Amino acid sequence: MRIIETIAEMRKLRRQSGLVCLVPTMGSLHQGHRRLIEAAAERGGLTVVSIFVNPLQFGLGEDYDLYPRDLAQDVAASRAAGADVVFAPAVSEIYPPGSEATRIELGPITQVLCGRTRPIHFSGVATVVAKLFHIVEPNFAFFGAKDAQQVAVIRRMVRDLNFDVDLVRVPTVREANGLACSSRNRYLTDQERERAGALRRALTAAQGLYARGERRQAALIAQVSAILKTADITPEYVEVRSWDGLTSLGDTLDESPALLALAAWMGKARLIDNVLLGADREEQAAVRDQSGEGPVARGQSVQRRG
Repeated sequence: MRIIETIAEMRKLRRQSGLVCLVPTMGSLHQGHRRLIEAAAERGGLTVVSIFVNPLQFGLGEDYDLYPRDLAQDVAASRAAGADVVFAPAVSEIYPPGSEATRIELGPITQVLCGRTRPIHFSGVATVVAKLFHIVEPNFAFFGAKDAQQVAVIRRMVRDLNFDVDLVRVPTVREANGLACSSRNRYLTDQERERAGALRRALTAAQGLYARGERRQAALIAQVSAILKTADITPEYVEVRSWDGLTSLGDTLDESPALLALAAWMGKARLIDNVLLGADREEQAAVRDQSGEGPVARGQSVQRRG
């Protein structure tokens, strides 16, 4: 496996390659990342894993300086999962002095859900992903379902800026108690990690309620809130939004699928999770191309460019 640190070397390799699959990460790789890399490797061609802790997506007082970094471990994990290349540039390589002032802004889709308390986050995400798309020029880019708002933002950016890349959403990988895998789970104590399993239980209960015919937003949110309360968890938000653009929906849901998402703090860790309402299976309904084609390759689904 090859480790590349410069844009020039990455572009040179891209010119020599055919099909390229990109898995953008900030490192601190876990089983969720492993599945993304495996899915990319299954697609074929050159599998590139980017490892870059992006300063533009961290707000004042957030954990940029504390964010776990272990390149050797991440390289080993990438190799084991089937990656061909790790692209691990320095901050100065991606953001030469003065360039960090240039950002991509996508408007309302970045200002709801997590964007309310992290106002610069998705602008930073979109900016670095756009840079990676320009540098690596992937045919396919792979993202985890846990970060539903991130997927929606990148999908909007790809559409609006005409990126020639297909997005593949890979189902969330979970710990034994249902907690979604996350690099920030390592901030949790054993007791917090156990309690955090209530996030998944709460969302699944609401999903079941919806499947039995409940369409009132308030009832679905109340179901989630009640289960979180029993686990002594106070959410930052619990909301239902349209899947396509994260817009508000009516009091009674008539759009399918819809996204039920939450965020909550557990000690030092801010945790997020979501489920889709009105989908036969979560992993089959998340991202579809405009021609209406269904999911591809082991439960993944694809958003085609344009």
